[in-house]
Amino acid sequence: MKRFLATACSALLVCGIASAASNLDAVSPKSGSPSPNSSIKAPRSEKAKVFKTAAKSTKVQVGTASWYGKQFHGRQTASGDTYDMFQFTAAHRTLPLGTLVKVTNLRNGKWVVVKVNDRGPYVGHRVMDVSYGAAQMMGFRQRGLEKVKLEVIEPETLAMNVSAQ
Repeated sequence: MKRFLATACSALLVCGIASAASNLDAVSPKSGSPSPNSSIKAPRSEKAKVFKTAAKSTKVQVGTASWYGKQFHGRQTASGDTYDMFQFTAAHRTLPLGTLVKVTNLRNGKWVVVKVNDRGPYVGHRVMDVSYGAAQMMGFRQRGLEKVKLEVIEPETLAMNVSAQ
């Protein structure tokens, strides 16, 4: 657990993600739907809607992930960041931009913490597109697709664990 928290804290420092908590207001706490000022696009599939409801209570999703790299390197993401295929970032249909997610490769157990800074994937029933660097660390760059588990990391949980050390 300490290793996970240390890695998650490092990811915050490396990626400069101090604003993750401010992105939580993109979803209305009463309805679970995007607020009028949100840049979140409506989900395109039923599976995305199911996760959105599930994300509110369980913050866990299992499904197929893919990765994207060179063809998007240097382009602007939905968050306004410039996509860097070597950073640990990801695209998700419904999670608020800036959300930290622990992504675990269910085939080999390798995991990374990524920052959601883009929208997608819109191909098939994939749950997330991770960066080239994240796919490489989880050992599925060559495979292209992998079954993964997504676990949202709550900013307040990180803050409590960092202050306790």
